[in-house]
Amino acid sequence: MNTHVLILCTHNSARSVLAEGMLNHWAQRLGKNIQAHSAGSTPSGRVNPHALAVLAQAGVDTSGARSKTWDEFAQPDAPPMRVVITVCDQAAAEPCPYWPGSPVQVHWGYADPSKAPEDQKRAAFELTRQAIGYRMLQLAQLQFDTMSNAELQMALEAIEKS
Repeated sequence: MNTHVLILCTHNSARSVLAEGMLNHWAQRLGKNIQAHSAGSTPSGRVNPHALAVLAQAGVDTSGARSKTWDEFAQPDAPPMRVVITVCDQAAAEPCPYWPGSPVQVHWGYADPSKAPEDQKRAAFELTRQAIGYRMLQLAQLQFDTMSNAELQMALEAIEKS
């Protein structure tokens, strides 16, 4: 049975898409039953092309990437989310979405790479992908099947501090 992880941001065009792509990539490579999803509270309707480019360059399949509203995951037929991760930047006064009801929640904030100057965007997106990818690799290596929600919460908080 898959463990479903929802990664939330405001616009679902960059950071949450990077996280979804990287977690699904690592889960597949490690043979883990983890399915990442991403969504936004006010989705932009498009995925940032820089996000797609750096994911593709890293060998991540981006064919299904799209900007989604979190409403999709609040429907009765949506899979239950065991983990919800917010990736918005509270330091930049971005409103982070709140997701009620998930047993395990954590905030891993990242600065928005789309706010970098145009000539630095590609590098900003790649650095953000690497930072997110490292945490998603740590997440994918957890033994979800044997961990209680409290143990999983502690593990996610430890990843945040590493």
